[in-house]
Amino acid sequence: MEKRVQAAAIWLLMLLHGAAVAQGERTRDKMYQSIVGAGCFRRLNGTHQTGCSSTHAGSVGVLHLIKVEADLEFLLASPPSPPYAPMIPPHLFTRQNLLRLIEAGPKNISVVLLINKPDSMKQFSHELNCPNQYSSLNNSETCDASNPATSWNPWGTGLLHEDFPFPIYYIADTEEITKLEKCFEKFNNFEYETHALRSLCAVEVKSFMSAAVSSEVCIRRTRFINNLSGSKYCDPLEGRNVYATVYPRNIKTDDSEVNDIITRERFILVSCRLDTASMFDGVGLGAMDSLVGLAILTQVANLLRQLLPPQSSLPDTKRNVLFVTFNGESYDYIGSQRFVYDVERFAFPKASARRAPITFDNIEFMLDIGTLDDIANIKLHALSGTPLAQKLLQQLNSYAQSPRYGFNLNIQSEMSYHIPPTSAQSFLRRDPRFPALILNAKPANKYYHSIYDDVENVAFTYANTSQDFTMLLDVSNTKGFRADSLQMKVRNVSSIVAMALFETLTGKEYTGSKVANPVLSDEFFYCFLLSADCPLFKAASYPGSPKGLPMPPMRYVSVLGGPQESSGWTYRVLGYLLSQQQPKIPKDNCTVLPLHYFAGFNGAGECRLTTQNYSSALSPAFLIDDYDWRSGNYSTWTESTWSLFSARIFLRPSSVHQITTLSVGIVVLILSFCLVYIISSRSEVLFEDLPASNAALFG
Repeated sequence: MEKRVQAAAIWLLMLLHGAAVAQGERTRDKMYQSIVGAGCFRRLNGTHQTGCSSTHAGSVGVLHLIKVEADLEFLLASPPSPPYAPMIPPHLFTRQNLLRLIEAGPKNISVVLLINKPDSMKQFSHELNCPNQYSSLNNSETCDASNPATSWNPWGTGLLHEDFPFPIYYIADTEEITKLEKCFEKFNNFEYETHALRSLCAVEVKSFMSAAVSSEVCIRRTRFINNLSGSKYCDPLEGRNVYATVYPRNIKTDDSEVNDIITRERFILVSCRLDTASMFDGVGLGAMDSLVGLAILTQVANLLRQLLPPQSSLPDTKRNVLFVTFNGESYDYIGSQRFVYDVERFAFPKASARRAPITFDNIEFMLDIGTLDDIANIKLHALSGTPLAQKLLQQLNSYAQSPRYGFNLNIQSEMSYHIPPTSAQSFLRRDPRFPALILNAKPANKYYHSIYDDVENVAFTYANTSQDFTMLLDVSNTKGFRADSLQMKVRNVSSIVAMALFETLTGKEYTGSKVANPVLSDEFFYCFLLSADCPLFKAASYPGSPKGLPMPPMRYVSVLGGPQESSGWTYRVLGYLLSQQQPKIPKDNCTVLPLHYFAGFNGAGECRLTTQNYSSALSPAFLIDDYDWRSGNYSTWTESTWSLFSARIFLRPSSVHQITTLSVGIVVLILSFCLVYIISSRSEVLFEDLPASNAALFG
């Protein structure tokens, strides 16, 4: 009977506990409402920290909507109930305004919310006027930061490289913004002088960053011998470069063959940037910034693979084209620095690729595709006017201006130290005599390295033709695309570059009528700007593979173990477009690289001989023992670790209410101590010992 009573009591306690928890959760849901958005996080280099962090417990501020610049004055003077959390639209999210908020200090400003209301926005770039200025050629003529008008990013604010004492949270969804505005209007936007006397709508942002000071400090803390907990404070920015060749290379067998290949193989290196950057985690497509260049490189690769004759038919049978997409270039050229480092040490490609190392003697010249903001104003850059540069410029213009093709472009030349911030900088820093040529347009991207370098910035409209995008088209067949569309602009530049390289490799002028397919560009931009669940990605995957996510792949370089969506999809697409079909090899025998089984355009599956591979995009600074972090020789960027990102709104009690609650609590605490003391001191009176009921039995 006693056990049953105990069990019943336990069940009753559990039910009461469950009810209390449920009631607590319902109460919490009524008190707090989550806000969906993206957080600004902290990055570090060898000398500084940049970005944002909340306090460890989360930063709380009273909401205040900024509609015009004058609204900031309320927060910068002596606000009645600090700290506040200004909600700022993009056109007021300027360097000047943000620095004023920093100057106001954490006493007044604890959180900043960037709300997606771009109606009045005319420009929005977080990057410096001279991107990667400290890892470019050591010459002030490369880019003059003191004169933004002639810099490579005239609209840059440099906010991406500032250190903020408060978290910044980006809110893109219209419904979330409306929720915040309604809360502000209902509780905050009246009788400002009485803010301290009533409850106010507030926001709490949690985005605490573990790392601080610099990469050197956070890595030393991580490696410290007494760090028994195994805590990690930061990770090096790290990704993967993707490369492929037009012609398959021989598999390495013995040392004699390797030496023969090293001395005789010749490569034209065609490169571009794979990554982009923005202030907020997971937000930033880099549409005009780097995706246009990647689209052109992809088209050039597909066009050359179909136009060129077999390698044995070339005047020089050891010539090849090496396509490389460098990752991490937004952060002091991580990918290209590592490529140069590996080539110098005969470590590219890696040993597992089973191919002979490529040396700088094997590279005939480099053609780097930079930012092509304005297709009508492209220049061929080089440090000096070499015969190679003059010859390639002549070849490019012969096709760009030919009435036969109607591209109607004129590529100018600029032979000086005023070269753009592209991957070629890493090669030229090693040796200014390196034959690097750069295709780059006049800067026109007012949203460089920001959340607004997106579909609208490049004016992309998906045609969704459902046609074969791998085949080449006759120059007269535009598939219905307008001449000024993004698809046609990419088609034209890609065709010009591919034709010039065709002439360089074969020694013959290209006289055919086949050009790049604008449908391939259409599908390419749809996959990278709108949805990874797209025809091109499906064709470049294994048959029956899971669909891509209905969102564009992330194009930030990330860290080891982080998402590498962009490099993964680029690997598949380059592998598919540069591969050679092997119709006689069945599916069961097409399992070991370089053979790869693709779904293909029709999804039926096809075996192909591929050439694509990965190489590391980790800065050499993290490989060298006792590296001098202040030397500037290599990129030293790291990313802080964090536990979570979250934001929620709630009603913050008034200052009077908080003081009253605290006072009552203190009074109750004091009374409790007094009561306990009195009871304890009078216990013999209050709790007089009484004889037990069975005492008489043992008397």
